Amino acid sequence: AKCIGENAVLYVQLGCRACEKQEELFGNNTKYLNIVDCWFERNNCDGIDATPTWIINNEKYVGVQSIEKLKKFTGC
Repeated sequence: AKCIGENAVLYVQLGCRACEKQEELFGNNTKYLNIVDCWFERNNCDGIDATPTWIINNEKYVGVQSIEKLKKFTGC
C-alpha cells in the first residue's frame, strides 16, 4: 500500500459506494494511499469524471481496481 500510495493518486467522492469498496480492499492500509476527495476538494479534481479514479504515470484508471492490478500499474 505504501508503494502504491507513493506512485498513484486515488480520486474518490463522499457517498460513492464504489469508492468505499476500493478503500475497503486496503483495510487499515488506506492511510498510506494518496487520496483526493472530490466532494471536498473539487478544485483538485479537474478531468475526473467518475470516482473512483486512479491516476498512475499520467494514465487514468476508472472504477474499482484490484490490488494486483494496482501493483502492476505502479511497478510495486
